[in-house]
Amino acid sequence: MTGLAPRVAVVGATGAVGSTMLELLARREFPASEVVPFASARSAGRVLANGMTVHGLADDAVGGFDVAIFSAGATISREWAARFVAGGAVVVDNSSAFRMDADVPLVVAEVNPGELAGARRGIVANPNCTTMAIMLPLKALHDAFGLTAFVATSYQAAGGAGQAGMDELADQAPTLLARRMQLERDGAAALEGVAHAVHAAPLAFNIVPWLGTEAGEGYSDEEMKMVHESRKILALPALAVTPTCVRVPVMVGHSIQVRATFDREVDLQRARAALEAFDGVVLDDLPTPVKYAGRDEIAVGRIRPDLHDPRALNLFVVGDNLLKGAALNTVQLAELLHARGLLSTGSPAVA
Repeated sequence: MTGLAPRVAVVGATGAVGSTMLELLARREFPASEVVPFASARSAGRVLANGMTVHGLADDAVGGFDVAIFSAGATISREWAARFVAGGAVVVDNSSAFRMDADVPLVVAEVNPGELAGARRGIVANPNCTTMAIMLPLKALHDAFGLTAFVATSYQAAGGAGQAGMDELADQAPTLLARRMQLERDGAAALEGVAHAVHAAPLAFNIVPWLGTEAGEGYSDEEMKMVHESRKILALPALAVTPTCVRVPVMVGHSIQVRATFDREVDLQRARAALEAFDGVVLDDLPTPVKYAGRDEIAVGRIRPDLHDPRALNLFVVGDNLLKGAALNTVQLAELLHARGLLSTGSPAVA
């Protein structure tokens, strides 16, 4: 891309997602006049591996940016996003702070980019990483057959809880590996004394069928994000969504088993062709999260007709939660904002 070069802020630049955002801006050659990393006061002055110096958030430091990409949590976003907007920036936010705000578009770059023009508050929201992964294949199939409902069971990596989630898993593994025989014969005893603060139970050599906070009727807020965000992104307010979110002992990469139901009977070959043609999707007979860690694509496999309903299709979806699930989509939205002339630089880029 060429054109007027935006000045870019990255808020939360020292975290797992924020550091990936910085890497992507460089790798994808985003045409920035300057990229400024921001983080907490305790990180201010820190020199990153790329030579950039971290800035602390302060009122006199947040003006003069064209786009600000946030991954510092909802509390920071609620406090600072409007200040960056007041200083001239469009904010692309990776937290849950604004996703369901009617005046804030919730955008997946390949699915509903036209919504970017409706950012009346000067803020664009990134979906939750699990919702993000399934939106690409579900949009492809919706366009072909008319989506009416889906049941989704996620298998979410420890990295979905950030660096602390990965560290906790890694710290637990040696202790439980040393208790291998006990894991086979008395699992509850093996778990005794294994510290956990990030995940709801010890995660190493285990799975935990709960993440997030209680949202009513036995569902977690993580599960309800999939319900509300899917409806908003796909513009299907009556979409019936049944979610279950599970934490698994994988460092990076979320997996989701989806049973999708449509208005029309599903033709398997047409479904595969629609998925294969959709930007950002690759077909893989046996996608695993470890195989796709570090890759931009959303992988779709185990595509099979439902055994009981000709209008339903089963598929298994895998994506890197730090890349397409978070940092990559954020950077893609910044690219689209620039290319479409929606930043204060005023002139669209020329592809």
